Amino acid sequence: MKELVARRADILLITLDTLRYDAAQSAWRQGRLSTLAPHLGSAGWEERHSPASFTYAAHHAFLAGFLPTPLGPGPHGRLFAAEFAGSSSTTAETFTFEQATLPEALAARGYHTVCIGGTGFFNQQNALSRVIPSLFAESHWRPELGVTDPQSPRHQVAQALACRDERPNFTLLNISAIHQPNRFYTNAEQDDLESHTAALVAVDQAFQELFEVRKPTFVILCSDHGTAYGEDGYHGHRLGHPVVWTVPYAHFCL
Repeated sequence: MKELVARRADILLITLDTLRYDAAQSAWRQGRLSTLAPHLGSAGWEERHSPASFTYAAHHAFLAGFLPTPLGPGPHGRLFAAEFAGSSSTTAETFTFEQATLPEALAARGYHTVCIGGTGFFNQQNALSRVIPSLFAESHWRPELGVTDPQSPRHQVAQALACRDERPNFTLLNISAIHQPNRFYTNAEQDDLESHTAALVAVDQAFQELFEVRKPTFVILCSDHGTAYGEDGYHGHRLGHPVVWTVPYAHFCL
């Protein structure tokens, strides 16, 4: 990551809001992810643990350098990190910075920073939902980018493409489609794991144009948390169940 910033490569952080690891890996195994599959390698998604169980907390952790953690004993080296005395996960390859967050650090180094919002914590309709977007020079949210629009993946990708320019760009793209409600992706009466997975497939299809870039781009692709559909009596997220804490992760260069 340190070398990529020095080269002024574009950086694209895509958070697939609410996506479960089991659903993501199942869709990959079934060959339903035609756009993403070439970038996921022979094993598919990497299984990781999220630092938080809901969107607001997870994104603050991500932007400070605490991306989902690989399974198994650590410490695990981080891609980027705010400077912190005694950090055991900062390595020689880690991009470190004195600012509190990655968008602030990259802005100080000449990057244009963009936030394409999706779920409620990005809708800028109250003080709380303006906190994360305010970290960026440019931020966007409209109802058609949000959870209630079945075409939100295409609208969000179109917005991300419209924001590209010749400067080095850092873009946070918070994908809303997989978050509830997602039942319209299967015409079901209520959300379930099938409609959750169908939403991911719709997102994959929308990504085709996004990945046809003209300049080097480093992509970090992960979920912020999963969600429960009745497992052990649990529903939703912001709770400590394995289907919530376990998330899919990948990073690659375009």
